[in-house]
Amino acid sequence: MDKLIKIGKIVAPHGIKGQVRVYNYSTPNRFDTLPGIIVDSKEFRIEKSGHAGNMVILKLESVDDRSSAESMRNKDIFMEEEFLEELSEDEYFISDLIGLDVYRADSESLGKIKDVLQHGPVDIYEIELNSGKMAYIPAVKEFIKEVDMTRGLVIDTIPGLIDDED
Repeated sequence: MDKLIKIGKIVAPHGIKGQVRVYNYSTPNRFDTLPGIIVDSKEFRIEKSGHAGNMVILKLESVDDRSSAESMRNKDIFMEEEFLEELSEDEYFISDLIGLDVYRADSESLGKIKDVLQHGPVDIYEIELNSGKMAYIPAVKEFIKEVDMTRGLVIDTIPGLIDDED
């Protein structure tokens, strides 16, 4: 099995025929073309996918009733790396960004990206500062000056955005 990429989380059963409601961490139509997913190290073929509001509804092979779907509640969903789509020049996989060093534009090391939060219109980079504190930087061109997958993330912030700043 290839490297696994987390692409969602099952949040609840949907109906009585084994469908599950999924919070999607991936592209909007990821599940429409994906042949299968991995949950708890077990592969499931996707029989049908649809959308209800901002949730994805999946019917998985061998999950045929509500109690089977209920047993999958709060489980993370993964896909094999081979099914990743090609990204454009300024797009990055979250899994590649996590752990990346973060620097100020003047080369001062700040820390590392701990997570990428996707709860609004703009991603937020959660940065664990060298001091141990956390900082949250919006992923916008005003603050993110360069993403170099070898060197790290170069940022330019305004005073007060990071606790250690004057």
